[in-house]
Amino acid sequence: MTGAPVSGGSSARTTVTRLRERASTERAALDALLDEVHVGHVASVDDTGGPVVVPTIVARDGDRLLVHGSTGSGWMRRVAAGGEVCVAVTALDALVVARSAFESSMRYRSAVLFGRCSALSGEEKLRGLDRLTEAVLPGRTSEVRRPTAKELDATVVLALPIEQWSLKASAEWPDDPPGDVAGAAWAGVVPVRPGYGPPLAAPDLRPGIPVPASVLGLPRS
Repeated sequence: MTGAPVSGGSSARTTVTRLRERASTERAALDALLDEVHVGHVASVDDTGGPVVVPTIVARDGDRLLVHGSTGSGWMRRVAAGGEVCVAVTALDALVVARSAFESSMRYRSAVLFGRCSALSGEEKLRGLDRLTEAVLPGRTSEVRRPTAKELDATVVLALPIEQWSLKASAEWPDDPPGDVAGAAWAGVVPVRPGYGPPLAAPDLRPGIPVPASVLGLPRS
């Protein structure tokens, strides 16, 4: 794929109109963001015609974005039936601390994807669940039992084609006016360092079971 937003009826939604210099059409940059961030906010329209936004786990699987949830979820059923969705994924990279509150901001990467999802079934559904698990916790699927038929029946796995999207990123420094630069206030950038703390065993974990390799392999804060 070229990375350019797909033209057509929805092209206006994927065109960045403010701070256009921060927009990117690089598909590799979009993939990097989707491979790093696994919380997406899915927007849809409910049965009353009102907007609904739900945070959920997402994972890129080639040219599609996977989402999963319960068959009892109303918004999942609506989306699985072909309702349009908008999915936002954002990474906060740093705080931009300027010499005034007005100029202070953030370094970020943010993508918005549009389209309609399809529900996966059979082996493709099982592979999609494995992909979601491995995206969040690499190596975990080989450490736990396989899903039961009952669990699979209770789960919906949706795939959103990565076709209509926009991407913005900011990696800027404070842009203070000369009068503020001459002042006494500090200015700079404070990077965000994501990572995981020490694992905490479940209260009912049987003695002698070690921390698995998938958990040990997570990046530490």
